[in-house]
Amino acid sequence: MSAEYRLCELASVSLRVCDQMETDPGLGDPPKQENRQHLSEDDGLFLYSNGTANKETSTKHARQFGESPVEDRADSSSGASAPGESKLCSKHGCELELYCSTEEKLTCSLCVSDGSCQGHTVTELVTRATVVRNQLVDVCEKMQLQALRIERFTDRTLTAREKAVQTDANNARECVLAQVNAVREALEEEEQRLLEVIQREEEHVEQCLLTQRAHWTQTLEKLTHTRTSLVHTLTNSTDTMLVNSNQEIFDRIEDAEGVSEPRDTEQLSLNRTCSDSKLMVGLWASAILLGPSAHSSTRLLFDMQTACSLLSLSDDQRTLTFLPKRRRQSLPDDPARFDSWPNALCSPLMSSGTHSWILDVDKSTAYKVGVCYASMERKGSGNNARLGYNTKSWVLSHYDDDFSFCHDGCNVGIVVTKKPKRLGLLLDWPTQTLLFYDPDSVCVLHVVRHAFSEPLQAACAVADQSISIVH
Repeated sequence: MSAEYRLCELASVSLRVCDQMETDPGLGDPPKQENRQHLSEDDGLFLYSNGTANKETSTKHARQFGESPVEDRADSSSGASAPGESKLCSKHGCELELYCSTEEKLTCSLCVSDGSCQGHTVTELVTRATVVRNQLVDVCEKMQLQALRIERFTDRTLTAREKAVQTDANNARECVLAQVNAVREALEEEEQRLLEVIQREEEHVEQCLLTQRAHWTQTLEKLTHTRTSLVHTLTNSTDTMLVNSNQEIFDRIEDAEGVSEPRDTEQLSLNRTCSDSKLMVGLWASAILLGPSAHSSTRLLFDMQTACSLLSLSDDQRTLTFLPKRRRQSLPDDPARFDSWPNALCSPLMSSGTHSWILDVDKSTAYKVGVCYASMERKGSGNNARLGYNTKSWVLSHYDDDFSFCHDGCNVGIVVTKKPKRLGLLLDWPTQTLLFYDPDSVCVLHVVRHAFSEPLQAACAVADQSISIVH
């Protein structure tokens, strides 16, 4: 694409930007009338490959605005130089048709052959002006893309973040109120404290959003103004004026290039942990697992089709027992069955609401309890089928005297003062929370917050004795 064609395109884009700014007060002050007239006049010009304009079209537009045609104005100014433009060498009286790169100035052929510019790097004025013009075209195109990215960031990302913050804040309020309602008499003071924390967090994030929006709106206006000014310079300056204004132009370019890239950050999102409270979580779990509503807890049963052949399942489908080698028997092959690890899953699937269940683990010294996606791998001895060692499973693991939380191969140690005889699990889908609880000591062992994306199943592994679902 030629530089002249790109100039026309940029001039046309600038016209549309000006029209939009004039009709939309959110985009900045409308351009001055004289600048509008200048751009509209240029929009009608057709540039040839040598940089000249279509005189007929130019003349037509000039007359529409009550100005002298281009050729008339050229004739009238032939006897005098334009402001800031010198056509003749002050020393030799020759036309300044060359550019000395060494001294960065216009020069004549005699200065080059036998004068101050002898031996310097010299190019024709037209060639130098073409280089400068092409550089400006490239810069303006980059500015245009940068402006589009800023517009997209302010119109889409920041707006979406504002809505997300409001939604997250409302969800956090609902979470706090739901937990407080379970034990309201004991938690009125805690409720008020948490609501104030959420309010402060929401106000903080909203202030960050307002600051970001104001900053990028101001930056966009500045960038748009600079680009429009440069386009005007490109489309209305002669070669000599363009070269003589080189420093001023690049000062404006340097200022515009200092604009940083807009980035989305965590500061534009509500910190969801602002509603966390150890007191709240502990009493909430106690109310669900041990309180009056415990009778409505999720009724889980081990799924016989998923149980590994290393395990036996009781008739009531509530107890899993690890089998010694002499007692193992082959089971029918099933796509849902684990064939290497001593795992078993429970039904039904959980994908909404609040679910809780308690397991008796007193007899076993090696077990895992938790949840996994229904899509977890069942075959082979790799980590994809091993509970706690992939991205699709979250379990509390006990081996000998060690307790830990396992997910994706990462183990987080859990300190217990006394080995739990029972373990309670609470899965709250609305808040994406998985909680491990000791119902005997009324103690929360570990809390997991994760954006679960698939239905979950209760999961267990047994490598010693047995574990049972209590309710």
